[in-house]
Amino acid sequence: MSMHTEEAVRARLNYLVEMAEKPTSYRYTPPPGVPQINWRSEPRLHTVYDGRRLVERFSLDEQGFVLLREPTVVRDFFDDREVESVYYPEVEALAKRATGAEKVVIFDHTVRSKLRAKPGANSIREPVLNVHNDYTVQSGPQRVRDLLEPPEAEMRLRHRFAEINVWRPIGGPVEESPLAICDARSITPQDLVAADLKYRDRNGEIYYARFNPAHRWIYFPHMSSDEVLLLKCYDSQADGRARFTIHTAFDDPTSPANAHPRESIEVRMMLFFAA
Repeated sequence: MSMHTEEAVRARLNYLVEMAEKPTSYRYTPPPGVPQINWRSEPRLHTVYDGRRLVERFSLDEQGFVLLREPTVVRDFFDDREVESVYYPEVEALAKRATGAEKVVIFDHTVRSKLRAKPGANSIREPVLNVHNDYTVQSGPQRVRDLLEPPEAEMRLRHRFAEINVWRPIGGPVEESPLAICDARSITPQDLVAADLKYRDRNGEIYYARFNPAHRWIYFPHMSSDEVLLLKCYDSQADGRARFTIHTAFDDPTSPANAHPRESIEVRMMLFFAA
């Protein structure tokens, strides 16, 4: 798929700086003398292509993401009870339609807003400005074991399963900090660096990414609240299909000076297939 004729922006994306240790972030106050994070990122210039002209060519199994028009009846995405009672069923049905999954288990969601985020005071977070992927070859199966009772988990682990994020702007259109997604076909295993996320009660693992000039980055300008991105962050099938899709918010050089700060919600779910 050629993209060099499409509209694009040149933007700085924050990649992991090479290091000897395993990157580690504490999601609570670490022990004395231990840094909150032991890694750093550096901005690297990349072309980020406007994917709207090619939107119908993207697929979860080829590029690792799709953009869909999917209106919602949710009135307040900052109300967790409404999100869980109204939005979860909507996106579960959407995921089944889009993928053919036999079973969908939604396990959390994150609302992002620079205006409302207060570290430690609420669950609202700011957009993530580092190139990353939410799951690794280790943490994908571990999440299944965390979600399901042992007999079902072991049965499901013998068949295909995948983790999908459903990302939607709140209020839209997005004018600032849009989401860039890397075409999974341009990612090599050597680009991915496993990193620990340490919580008080468990350890998580994600991927950060080494800079690779061959990465092909896509975004969808001015996404509205009637649009959703399905983003595949893990697939158990190692048969050539997209398995991991690195992504990041980025500072769009074309954003107007008075742009409204981006607000969004992402729902994370595990999809299980019959075969």
